[in-house]
Amino acid sequence: MTCLNELSTSPFMEFAIILFFAALLGIIGQLLKQPLIVMFIFLGVLVGPSFLDIVQSKEQIHLLADIGIAILLFIVGLKLDLRLIKSIGKIALMTGIGQVIFTSLFGYVIGIALGFSSMESFYIAVALTFSSTIIIVKLLSDKKEIDSLHGQIAVGFLIVQDLVVILVMIILSTLNRAGDSLIGVEIGLTLIYTMIFVGFTFLAMRYFVPGITLFLARSIELLTLFGIAWAVAMAAISELIGFSAEVGAFLAGVTLASSPYKDVISSRLVSLRDFLLLFFFVNLGSNLNLSLIGEQIPSSIIFSLFVLIGNPLIVLVIMGIMGYRKRTSFLAGLTVAQISEFSLIFAGLGLAVGHINEEVLGLITLVGLITIALSTYMILYSYPLYDFLAPILGVFEKRHIKEGKDRMARDQNPFEIVVIGLGRFGTEIIKRIEEKSSAKYFGVDFDPQVVREFQEQNKSVIYGDLEDPELLDRIPLQHVKCIINTVPNAEFAVHLVKRLGRLGFKGSIYHTALQKIDQYLLKEEGIEGIVIPYQLAATNFFNDYLNPVLQKNQ
Repeated sequence: MTCLNELSTSPFMEFAIILFFAALLGIIGQLLKQPLIVMFIFLGVLVGPSFLDIVQSKEQIHLLADIGIAILLFIVGLKLDLRLIKSIGKIALMTGIGQVIFTSLFGYVIGIALGFSSMESFYIAVALTFSSTIIIVKLLSDKKEIDSLHGQIAVGFLIVQDLVVILVMIILSTLNRAGDSLIGVEIGLTLIYTMIFVGFTFLAMRYFVPGITLFLARSIELLTLFGIAWAVAMAAISELIGFSAEVGAFLAGVTLASSPYKDVISSRLVSLRDFLLLFFFVNLGSNLNLSLIGEQIPSSIIFSLFVLIGNPLIVLVIMGIMGYRKRTSFLAGLTVAQISEFSLIFAGLGLAVGHINEEVLGLITLVGLITIALSTYMILYSYPLYDFLAPILGVFEKRHIKEGKDRMARDQNPFEIVVIGLGRFGTEIIKRIEEKSSAKYFGVDFDPQVVREFQEQNKSVIYGDLEDPELLDRIPLQHVKCIINTVPNAEFAVHLVKRLGRLGFKGSIYHTALQKIDQYLLKEEGIEGIVIPYQLAATNFFNDYLNPVLQKNQ
């Protein structure tokens, strides 16, 4: 340890040692299937005064940490395209707001019961409400579930949580400025500053940003540099008028969220964000007092259990009331079974303004380590976990989903085509059937909102899930000549074919496959009729557009 202290007297050498340990812990984290956030927090504790005591350049690390947080919030703002707010949907809005309200209420009560003050309980409760967008999107993308129903709902209420983060930070800025002055005056000033700042954001988004980004788009490097400069400049302005820098960085991202170049900027900044956030967690971990944290272990376990079990239950209840199946609700609920990097940023702000002490910061950090580590495995092994818990999850599911209008649909004229999955591809198939055929079709989907929209148009569509063993009992198969399954999941397709075989179904069956592995698995099972949408699109493009041009030029 003494040798490392001597080596780290040079800031360059200090950063070299920190980065070496970051890479080493990153490798260990990858082997353990843990997000880098967990390993970076361990890194901060490792290089801090409690162990190796390498961190000496605290001002430089703090500055890099602040820039990293600004870039993080800037990228979050980039993802919030105001034109797509409506696509979040009622379920994401209701689930997001409901989860934030109930988690914070229960968390506050638990904090008071454990002996924390009202202010400390408030900070703990709010910290427990935020889930990590970075971790969830990464895990869902790795599992190819980002476009699934539960994936879309999860991303939707994560966006709602991000908006709540900004609102809470604005409130925190107001409390910080208020001090001993009249809180009413400060609230009024905050409203004025907010309107001015938001107004400036919309003016920049409307008149300044489109022109400058169009000009700068000739050079991707210059466009990326502008993004960084814009984020940091807005963060600095935000601090000047009394808000936190994070609010300004977020609004800087919002100004570019409708830009056609936002994905280019975002993809270029992700690596920089991860690199700079390393220093945020180093700064956080190096300031933790392990002797104080040790006293918080019992409380951290209680709060962690609440996050790991209570948060998913809250989502299960809300989505169950709104008519979703227990499987969809459970898989979406698992995504809130951890607290996020925003929780730690929020706690850090509370410590900086004197609202909480190091013990509460340490408690929230411990809860973060426990919940992020365990929830990662819960999401990775979500299907075996669901299979194990499914028998007791029925209480969260409305029974009328399987009844009611299903019966009306079964009693209509014989159906010749069944379409399972009414997403973009399934809906387009139904449009073609209606336009070019007189055949009667029967639709199945597991999104209650989609089913409701079709049923309001008097279409024969029922709510159903491919995993439901009773699904085929509710589909009128007597006269069906063709079943089209647009759900791109090879495992579901194999089960569907086996069940249809047991029922003696003799018609044609078509299955959608997007990934090469799904195509391989379907072929291995001897399943024919594999539909690959992008190949169909290419074929249609060639036949309808490219081939006529080629023939015309011959």
